[in-house]
Amino acid sequence: MMESLLIANRGEIARRIIRTAKMLGIRTIAVYSEADAGLPFVREADEVIAIGSSPAHESYLSQERILEAAQKTGAAAIHPGYGFLSENAEFAEAVEKAGIIWVGAPPAAIRAMGLKDAAKELMQAAGVPVTPGYLGPDQSEERLASGAEATGYPVLIKAVAGGGGKGMRRVERPQDFADLLASCRREAAASFGDDRVLIERYIANPRHIEVQVFADMFGNCVHLFERDCSLQRRHQKVIEEAPAPGLDTATRAVICDAAVKAARAVNYVGAGTIEFIADASEGLRPDRIWFMEMNTRLQVEHPVTEAITGEDLVLWQLKVASGEPLPKMQDEIAMNGGAFEARLYAENPAAGYLPSIGRLEHLSLPGSVRVDSGVEQGDDITAFYDPMIAKIIAHGPNREAALSKLAAACAGIEVWPVKSNAGLLARIAVDPDFRAARIDTGFLDRHGDSLVTTEPSEIAIDTAATVLSRNTDGDPWSALTGFRIAGADDKRVRIRIGDHLLWGQSRPALEAKTVTIGETTVLFDAGNAWPISLPVASEVEASQGAGDGAILSPMPGLVISVDVAEGDRVARGDRLLTVEAMKMEHSLRAPFDGIVEKLQVSPGIRVSENQLVVSVVKEKD
Repeated sequence: MMESLLIANRGEIARRIIRTAKMLGIRTIAVYSEADAGLPFVREADEVIAIGSSPAHESYLSQERILEAAQKTGAAAIHPGYGFLSENAEFAEAVEKAGIIWVGAPPAAIRAMGLKDAAKELMQAAGVPVTPGYLGPDQSEERLASGAEATGYPVLIKAVAGGGGKGMRRVERPQDFADLLASCRREAAASFGDDRVLIERYIANPRHIEVQVFADMFGNCVHLFERDCSLQRRHQKVIEEAPAPGLDTATRAVICDAAVKAARAVNYVGAGTIEFIADASEGLRPDRIWFMEMNTRLQVEHPVTEAITGEDLVLWQLKVASGEPLPKMQDEIAMNGGAFEARLYAENPAAGYLPSIGRLEHLSLPGSVRVDSGVEQGDDITAFYDPMIAKIIAHGPNREAALSKLAAACAGIEVWPVKSNAGLLARIAVDPDFRAARIDTGFLDRHGDSLVTTEPSEIAIDTAATVLSRNTDGDPWSALTGFRIAGADDKRVRIRIGDHLLWGQSRPALEAKTVTIGETTVLFDAGNAWPISLPVASEVEASQGAGDGAILSPMPGLVISVDVAEGDRVARGDRLLTVEAMKMEHSLRAPFDGIVEKLQVSPGIRVSENQLVVSVVKEKD
């Protein structure tokens, strides 16, 4: 077994690797950027070394700085985690050339599976079914458009070097193809340094099912069953589970065997995931499941596999990289119960899932289930990296029991003042369709309006009224209640919850979880966080109308395109400009028909949150 291990990553996955390495008696070395100097993974490592400033390309994506850190600290091995350099064949080769153990897939396998078009061709040759589409080398807009036409709309444009939901666009109509292709290429170039794409048939009722595989240096290759990752938003996974609901034993055997065949085709070593797309319109059938891609690394969602198998996949990685055989063979691996993982993100679902940054002044995560988190209360969520706060993992004897545990855990999450998707996760976990496993990758698109909370619930309103009434020491005038000179007291209380001015009913029996941060009292309700207060007597609820056409940037970012000029006529919904943040593009659109009066930005300009970028006025009659 290796004596020391440098983790070429950050946050949650760095802590996860450190935990297992320490259990094995391996000295751990953390590298960190300026933005991460105070995070838990830096404190928990045995040795730490700074590798650069906050932008990823100046730190976690700098091969030279990471290799220098490994040599300076005498690291025997490097674990890349997931993301960043984990699937970079050039980096893997450099690590091995430096005489350091690479805890990852062989460089040749990374190359073979790293480009989606080449990987599909390889899988076809190995007898693994692949999704219909265009995989050719001709990247002209004309050839790609004809490939889409031949495949049949709707189609999916995907970056050949893509991953994590980036560099992917669904196209419904031929007339939208050119615009979405350009957007996809920009995002692919920014995220992966490669703007090449492929075309795939878009499956109407797709399920995303992936199989965890593991191989060693002695030719042994096994699977650890499947995961269902169908619950996605913008092609990024939100909740994963294992095993896949509705997958019968015969179909499971077919896709797991295909996954092992795929791994063997590239002489794989280490942890890998074979991803399949299934047309679930007629249930899960072997003849309607196709290879999609392979991730040649540990997956974010690996804890659900650990939960149902009882295996430590990081331990398996470290043993295999050290030259040991797989800890177990196929007939020794069993599946027990069901498990879910919910990704807790710093984002605002009510504002189009825009990332939220800032200090976690209050953070309380559930203690009843496994929680893998890269941050703690008092840490900052920055704009430099993925906005994940934590992974909430629940395991039970069956799917229903695990899902009930997940629902309770997510409902108890408390995050402030950073916005989070905790309330969304809690609502998904109790949704009747989700509980009945009526799911596919379009679930959130169809259910979004009912799952995203924009207004406080009745129980939250009354709870706030109760709390605020108590805080007035019984003075009804301070609480602006309906106190009467004659007749019984009216127990209603005028309160403000967030941006809402409401009447609530004071109900002393209600229990509430609130915290006071500075001068703000925050009520937590089913994963949602609401600032509550008593309005002054003269206060009138602010209008929630469409506004005056002043378009503000919803987040800090980079303006990458401007689609209008001053004086242009625009229709409601027309794209005005596009802001990029966290390698995702966000289009700002006209709120009504009108004329562009003032344009404040141009491509390449960095903007701050709530900065005025463009204003639109209605045409005069």
